[in-house]
Amino acid sequence: MTSDHWRTIKSLPQLSLSELFESNDKRLAKLGLEQSGLYFDFSKTHLNDEALQAFQGLADHLGLSAKTKALLSGEPINISEGRAAEHCAERGIGNLASVENARALHLRMKSLIEVIDSGALGEFTQIIHLGIGGSALGPKMLHQALKLGDEKYELAVVSNIDGCALEPVLERFDAGKVLLVIASKTFTTAETLLNAQSVIDWMREQGVADPLGQVVALTADPEQAVQWGVDETRILPFSETVGGRYSLWSSIGFSVALALGYDVFAELLDGAAAMDQHFQEASWDQNIPVLAAFADQYYAQVRECETRAVFAYDERLGLLPDYLQQLEMESNGKSVTVDGEPLSLHSSPIVWGGVGTDAQHAVFQLLHQGSHLVPVEFLAVIEPGDSLNPSHHNGLLLNCFAQGAALMAGKKSDDSHRNYPGDRPSVTILLEQLEARSLGALLAFYEHRTFVNAVLLNINPFDQFGVELGKQMAGKLAADDGNRLDASTEELKKRAFGV
Repeated sequence: MTSDHWRTIKSLPQLSLSELFESNDKRLAKLGLEQSGLYFDFSKTHLNDEALQAFQGLADHLGLSAKTKALLSGEPINISEGRAAEHCAERGIGNLASVENARALHLRMKSLIEVIDSGALGEFTQIIHLGIGGSALGPKMLHQALKLGDEKYELAVVSNIDGCALEPVLERFDAGKVLLVIASKTFTTAETLLNAQSVIDWMREQGVADPLGQVVALTADPEQAVQWGVDETRILPFSETVGGRYSLWSSIGFSVALALGYDVFAELLDGAAAMDQHFQEASWDQNIPVLAAFADQYYAQVRECETRAVFAYDERLGLLPDYLQQLEMESNGKSVTVDGEPLSLHSSPIVWGGVGTDAQHAVFQLLHQGSHLVPVEFLAVIEPGDSLNPSHHNGLLLNCFAQGAALMAGKKSDDSHRNYPGDRPSVTILLEQLEARSLGALLAFYEHRTFVNAVLLNINPFDQFGVELGKQMAGKLAADDGNRLDASTEELKKRAFGV
């Protein structure tokens, strides 16, 4: 039974990190792994040979191999919705028909980019990309990470329904030079379509005779986009089996491919495919997403850590923690198993983080001396992204490495206020350079890690029914049909709207 495996894992001796290093001089060689221009250092976690063996037993019992094969071959692994999860097909791995369909849709996207670049549709120099959730987080994060500053198009990604997000973009953009990109899987997303209508209205007010002629739609429901008014030749579809938080590999990546060049997008796909292949072929003890998930589950279930902190020591990766919040918490924030039974384990940790070195002066006090045990993930890039004095980048890297060392080693003091307990875990991910291929591999790593965590928890990571209830409540409040919610909510509505 699964519970027996967990009892074995929880009964293992809890050695300190310093003891683990002292007892095994090959620890770093075993837990430091390279793939696709990335180096993953798991040595500062509490995983050891006994823990790895126990987790491999759990993974085998739960059918990780078979479920991985099902995922990568396009079987209907999303059981609650009865469909496959085929984001890997966008990278060339999966059901042959799905891979061919993805390739054809990528070529369609490439062709439209070439037409736009030629000026045949208008002299566009600015892009407003509207979406929410994965339809915005992925493109926005990719653009910030990979832009060089001399692109042909200025890209603004807007997701929030709050007018304070959209209005500043409209104030600085030129309506006649704007390509409006509407990204919505169903093309019914209320926030996105309200923002889109506001942009269309603004274009008309600014004298654009045919605003819809400046619109491109990214959707899994082309018919819905046509009904909204988008010309069918400017609709870039993607498969219904590609989930929103996994969709940046599909047509949802159009705005980034247009802004940065299609070659950049193609390299992103290649990097992800390399990680897909590693995940598919590597043994569990050398499989990077699997090892990461073993560490995640050790801290969640054995040490009962409720959060995991991610700190990017590179300004270009500043949006990565936001991206990971959706990927991990929307996927694995569940309380029932695949069988619909109550989950007896802790589900997804609360993912949070920031940018180093800023975070060192904000939250690292808690990490070093607080009462919470928080596993930390550091990301850094060896090659600088700037041309300033090397002391900037050298100082950044040294701070990153020192924080991990300090969390592990601590520092004893007779003054309790100055005592650092140490033995606090971290993982460091080191990129040789931040470019499309390595970023693609990194993001695919996080996707597969999330999937392995779901298998170990015996949950379905591919639905997100918890997103819907609040939307339904908002609809009820807006309807004002006599049905009332709780007294507190009704009072808030009264104070805001006077009714």
